[in-house]
Amino acid sequence: MARAYAPGNISCVFKIIPHSDATRMHSLGMGFTVTEGVNVTVSDFHETEVLFNGESINFPTVLAVVERLIQNTGVTGIRVDLTSPLPLGCGFGLSGAAALATAYALNELLHLCKDTESLAMVAHVAEVENRTGLGDVCSQYHGGCLVKLKEGAPLVADRLPIAEQPIYYRYFGPIQTSEVLGNPEQTFRINRAADVALNTLRTLTRAKPDTELFNACFAVSKQFSVESGLLSDARVIDTIAQIEAEGGVASMIMLGNGVFSTHPFVGAVKTRLVNNPARLVRATQ
Repeated sequence: MARAYAPGNISCVFKIIPHSDATRMHSLGMGFTVTEGVNVTVSDFHETEVLFNGESINFPTVLAVVERLIQNTGVTGIRVDLTSPLPLGCGFGLSGAAALATAYALNELLHLCKDTESLAMVAHVAEVENRTGLGDVCSQYHGGCLVKLKEGAPLVADRLPIAEQPIYYRYFGPIQTSEVLGNPEQTFRINRAADVALNTLRTLTRAKPDTELFNACFAVSKQFSVESGLLSDARVIDTIAQIEAEGGVASMIMLGNGVFSTHPFVGAVKTRLVNNPARLVRATQ
């Protein structure tokens, strides 16, 4: 068996970059990785099976990674055990984390000798083709607080000089990424709001590291969530307003009906912004 880990990712701003080639379709924007993520264990099996926290699950993105990497290897099946304390479908990029960690672990198990960039691209393509995400894999491949500004380069990002620190979040429910990506009217509004946000983010990449830089990121994210029309859940709106009334900064998790902040708030769970990328954990024969 072989094991790998990929961090969760909180996306703050995203612009959809469409393309007929899945290796060129991606997103621009900003996000950061957190301590909690996905741990993956892969092992030989008589058929391909995916489990999430011990329960069998239909996980097309992970299955796509497995199918791609076992081609021409003679392997007939792989058992993929995914474990995570984070919920699926609530904006933590778990599909991307699961796909990337699975790719890393399978590369080790099957002695494929692929480099991490090509494995990340396999995971990214699986996300795009299954409409489960556009930019999480890039963030999880690099780790940290990242800004993505280069169109046509799904795995290119600039890291902002923001220190690892506590983050507080609360999620209320999922948003189906596939429904958003498949809605032309919604994607037009998202990209229009994202263009404004990206102009500001370009200036932030040249900013000096200080305590105000991360606050500026929150401000950009909050404005994007409003102008894109994605901030619509009353619970999320009220929670952000309460945090701001107490002098804190907060925004909406993309894509999920959830809130994140640098300040503790009622009902929040504590995590941590980390600079650690996905990695192989352990391999045993």
